Amino acid sequence: MDTADRIYRDLQQHLDRQAIGFPATKSGAEIRILKRLFGPEEARLALHLTYKPTPLNRICELAEGSGIPRDRVESMLDNMARNGAIEHAEKEGTRYFWTMPFIVGMFEYQLKRLTPEFLGDVGQYMSDRAFGLSFLSTERPQMRTIPVGKSIAVEHHVATYDHIVEIINGAEGPFAILECICRKSATMGGNPCKKTSRQETCMPIGEMAKHAIQNGMGRAIGREEALEIARMNEAEGLVFQPSNAQKADFICACCGCCCGMLRLQKMLPKPAGFWATNYYAAVNTEACTGCGVCVERCQVDAVTVDDSGSTALVNLDRCIGCGNCIVTCPAGAMSLLRKKKETVPPQDTEALYDEIMAHKKGTLGRMMLAAKLMLKR
Repeated sequence: MDTADRIYRDLQQHLDRQAIGFPATKSGAEIRILKRLFGPEEARLALHLTYKPTPLNRICELAEGSGIPRDRVESMLDNMARNGAIEHAEKEGTRYFWTMPFIVGMFEYQLKRLTPEFLGDVGQYMSDRAFGLSFLSTERPQMRTIPVGKSIAVEHHVATYDHIVEIINGAEGPFAILECICRKSATMGGNPCKKTSRQETCMPIGEMAKHAIQNGMGRAIGREEALEIARMNEAEGLVFQPSNAQKADFICACCGCCCGMLRLQKMLPKPAGFWATNYYAAVNTEACTGCGVCVERCQVDAVTVDDSGSTALVNLDRCIGCGNCIVTCPAGAMSLLRKKKETVPPQDTEALYDEIMAHKKGTLGRMMLAAKLMLKR
């Protein structure tokens, strides 16, 4: 391995030690991805960043120790942020920078830079077993599923972090809307989305929205437009997947044909055990007519109709409690039930990553997960 490639391998290993890993694969696709996002000197500078926001002055001090002049550090960091390789924010006059996960993070920030070659590398990387095991091996998932608003009965007394309207109304803002990178990638590959023709469905909030607007990835929207887009997403049966924190950084609106998260979910034998959700769907068999509308509505293959064609069946190993089957049931036979054990998300994204980091599985843990998945198959 030459010196140039060595720095990218060092960066890959450094990113893999963060809360959300970035494992090596046999194909080497991860190195090709990093070369697209970082120049060699930028890769060296990124070794001084972690998932926790670090003040600019501290980064300058660390960089000087590795031979990067202080007067070049800020411009290099700004360039990496513009390229969607790292995240940044300014608080009370101090600038902070930190690393992002590949998903959700660096990949999504390449929305305006997609090429067939890059998507080929991403597809090869994400289909590798090492990536899948790394992604699934966190005790607390990076994202969660919340119900569509109309599916929730009044008596549930839904927590604000589980209600899409309350999340939007309770957020400080700003809000942005941008194209779904999963749908855009699928369209570029000749497989347009089967659920919606709209591309603008993904909604960053707060600092993530500021970054998206500054980089020209998306457009700024107000709170009312954010609520209207959420209503349209709900009407088309998209699954709401915000970041797994009470103060959400983003709200994805996902479909089972394009979304990488839901496609991974469908590949697993018992995927509900890897997802964060507080609800599940249930069928009133006396009211059900077996029409199959719920089967078409479900994005994760959790609902079927029995052999007699008389009633729907919900596979609780697959149901993620999105509520999409409830709102369109002609007979009113579907309902959303709250799980006995409530899963309360961490306060914010930094707390989420702290928790993931504290319980991160090592090599043995990933081997045990692989064995568990094989046995369930």
